[in-house]
Amino acid sequence: MNQSIRMYTTAYCPDCRRAKQFCRMRQLQFEEIDIEGNPEAEEFVKRANHGKRKVPTFDVNGRIFHCSPFDAEKMAQELGVE
Repeated sequence: MNQSIRMYTTAYCPDCRRAKQFCRMRQLQFEEIDIEGNPEAEEFVKRANHGKRKVPTFDVNGRIFHCSPFDAEKMAQELGVE
């Protein structure tokens, strides 16, 4: 599987921690982008989620989705993993 995963997060977000753990357990490489103190990243997340700061928000090869609240089944389906 050759996909580029960008995960937009905040440090205090429990759903973000679960999503990172999900990816690590499946040995999926991802780039984490903390939107706190990063206005461009925060604006990207808001644009992708109709003005809401939903984290984690993912950019997988240009396909954008959020997983808030965290749902392991949805994550697996979106990323094409078990």
